[in-house]
Amino acid sequence: MKKKKISILDTMAGPFAAMLVNLLMAFAVYFVARVEFLLENYSYFSSDLSLSHLATMFWGGYIFDRSAITYSNILYIVLMLFPLWMKENRLYHLACKWVFVAVNALTFIINLCDSVYFPYTLRRTTTSVFREFSNENNLADVFWGELLVHWYLVLLAAVVIWGMWKLYLMPKTHRSQFATTGQRLKFGLVQLLLLAAITPLAVGACRGGLGTGIRPITINNANQYVHRPTECALVLNTPFSLMRTIGKDIFEVPDYFRSPEEAQAVFDPIHRPKPAHAFRKKNVVVLIVESFGREYIGALNKMYFGGKYRGYTPQVDKLIAKSAVYYYSFCNGRKSIDGMPSILSSIPMFKEPFVLTPASMNTYTGLAGLLAKEGYQTSFFHGANRGSMGFMAFANKTGFQQYYGRQDYAADPRFGGDADFDTHWGIWDEPFLQYWCAKLNEMKQPFMTACFTVSSHTPYVVPDKYKDVFPEEGIAIHKCIRYTDMAIGKFFEAASRQPWFKNTIFVMTSDHTNLSDHKQYQTDIGGFSSPIIIFDPSGEVQPGMRNGIAQQIDIMPTVLSILGYGKPYLSFGCDLMTTPMLDTYAVNYLNGVYQYVKHGYTMQFNGRKVVGMYKLTDLLMQHNLVDKVPLQRQMERELKAIIYQYMYRMVNDRLMPEGKITDKR
Repeated sequence: MKKKKISILDTMAGPFAAMLVNLLMAFAVYFVARVEFLLENYSYFSSDLSLSHLATMFWGGYIFDRSAITYSNILYIVLMLFPLWMKENRLYHLACKWVFVAVNALTFIINLCDSVYFPYTLRRTTTSVFREFSNENNLADVFWGELLVHWYLVLLAAVVIWGMWKLYLMPKTHRSQFATTGQRLKFGLVQLLLLAAITPLAVGACRGGLGTGIRPITINNANQYVHRPTECALVLNTPFSLMRTIGKDIFEVPDYFRSPEEAQAVFDPIHRPKPAHAFRKKNVVVLIVESFGREYIGALNKMYFGGKYRGYTPQVDKLIAKSAVYYYSFCNGRKSIDGMPSILSSIPMFKEPFVLTPASMNTYTGLAGLLAKEGYQTSFFHGANRGSMGFMAFANKTGFQQYYGRQDYAADPRFGGDADFDTHWGIWDEPFLQYWCAKLNEMKQPFMTACFTVSSHTPYVVPDKYKDVFPEEGIAIHKCIRYTDMAIGKFFEAASRQPWFKNTIFVMTSDHTNLSDHKQYQTDIGGFSSPIIIFDPSGEVQPGMRNGIAQQIDIMPTVLSILGYGKPYLSFGCDLMTTPMLDTYAVNYLNGVYQYVKHGYTMQFNGRKVVGMYKLTDLLMQHNLVDKVPLQRQMERELKAIIYQYMYRMVNDRLMPEGKITDKR
């Protein structure tokens, strides 16, 4: 039987054809990852999931996948088309196979991991995550715990990676066809021409298109394929989000106004208070509760769910009955490191967590720093290891004089030491809050203190002695919320017996929201619903539900107002004590879209135009009233001024009130 004669053209086209087939397989892998992302987080997308809209989002996903696949497979493409005839052997192409499978297996695993992380952030992960968790030493423990819970994703990853290996198309190699110099030159020339031809296509894929008006696509471009910002996560893929945020400038001053003075006439973040009374040196106690979203609190949901929802927080409900709370209240970010600047320095999160940007090296202060200059003793408490989440650095930067973490708790002979370590993040909330109370007794009045809890956090476990007291119910976090609520109740019980109690203003909020099982808390704005609770045992701050809007960045100016502080300071929030409830507002940022809540509406602005306008009473955000609300233009101008002031001050290091604003651009 005669051997089939293989022409030199067959051999030359072999690597190119095999490469194209294998890259198509990479697209299939990304498609599988997107379907998995959708199924894993279905409740966040199901409210508007018609077939046509799903097709639009998946088409947008293809655009971003095309970019990520090209970027991540550049080495593979060059290896396959390298114009050297000597590479055409099985060993070389086996190495190419390893490169292809390894790269695309890694990107697939990254996408799977982010599908699990998404409910905590409502966005795709960017490179800021590496700085965010750079000081943590327990991530491996958490990772393995999540693997056990999401075992089916491990199985899916194994099947897909095995499939890539088995289905990978190896080009046929025939070195015998390169017997002459002419054949070798022909091969090299054809490979070089193919490489030259594919280069502009690869550049176009990376940039998002070949049109002359196309610039490299960014995360924000995902908004053109969605109806609401949360859906951007379905359009994007995590490798793209990581690659497109490497070394990027986060802040730039927009062209909304001709000068800083023009923007300042619309919104001025420098507060120049005129207190109605002399400065009162009351103690200030700020409790930041991990993941303690408004959704879980019965007393803040009486107006919803037919009035039958009881929640998971009986102790906090009792506190709320004695406190000032707000009909609508929001956090300014979706991560713990967003909560710290928002609550303690009145700086919201725009684009990326403030403390992870170069602007964090600017000159700024916070509630602790301002009060320290008034003779306050200041302290920050966090049950995790010293340095965890960068909180210690932020505390030092903003004026906290003492920092107490897990190691300090363990060294105190009055408490249980490392026996109270939860083996994941830090000291259990119940003993650590008692430690906080004990340390406050040692502080000289007046004092300003903040404590950040840790227990209501993945992997969602409670101490062994409470496993029967707080069993599994609803979703995984609910038992942790009940445990932390109990710990908060015991803290206030202990604090109420202390001599400093009645001379103290207590503020309680969450760092951000977390897992949700109610649709209205899974919307673009619902995902930012956090409690703002102000408790004054002296009764000077009247308790009750105020029919207005509050946000984390309001906490600092509000506390300063209660105290009667009269010096200028910077805050992007407002004083809830003196600002009419009709004029209070909230602002946050999600997947390239700014959200501005005011006048009974949530306005969504993508940096160039308003893309959404929803009544706050439209709890599921089903009716977009863009261009139908008379207040829209006014709200847009106000939001632009906030953004302009934020960006200008970040870029020009103007986060302190001293000096006149001048345009240095």
